Amino acid sequence: MGNIIDFARPDGGTCKGYLAVAGKNRPGIVVIQEWWGLNDQIMGVADRFARAGYNALAPDLYKGRVTATPDEANHLMTGLDFPDATFQDIRGAVLDLKKHGPKVAVMGFCMGGALTVASAVHIPEMDAGVCFYGIPPADFADPAKIATPFQGHFANKDGWCTPAAAYALESAMQAAGRSPDIHRYDADHAFFNERSAAYDLACANQAWDRMSAFLKANL
Repeated sequence: MGNIIDFARPDGGTCKGYLAVAGKNRPGIVVIQEWWGLNDQIMGVADRFARAGYNALAPDLYKGRVTATPDEANHLMTGLDFPDATFQDIRGAVLDLKKHGPKVAVMGFCMGGALTVASAVHIPEMDAGVCFYGIPPADFADPAKIATPFQGHFANKDGWCTPAAAYALESAMQAAGRSPDIHRYDADHAFFNERSAAYDLACANQAWDRMSAFLKANL
């Protein structure tokens, strides 16, 4: 449904990404990959957003590298320059989608969820953020500084993005006077990914419906 494109980074460079188009003057969604890379599953999420009426762009943060091996995925994630990905690749994707519609949200899963939080702190042009089970270190992106509408989806059985970490994010935002829309599921990490052993159809469908309502209200 979509195509691989090149889009501009704020520093004058370029980044590749998968673009699924809904039409002119439609709101946009930046879809941020899990630690596996820009794989078919993430491109499928972008396609699903396009079918729902959003122009969706998934930046290729690993520059063509994709894996299905956890050890290699961990190596790729730990080697990623998170500030560069946030300030250049993701912000560039937001600005590119802004050319085609009035408002743009950022959303992502796992590593992409953490980068969604970072984007909500550091990218002033984004209009909403939806995080799935990922939180960055507070010294890079303090959730208390999130001012944009924010929705979070977290798993009660998650050993990576733990329930305690999710509560800490929510508490930090509330202490700053924010009202994050936080949802918790009796599921494990990666419950939204249909290619994962942790996939939970009921929780994934409920999360999609909640996200759809949130995006409709804020974009």
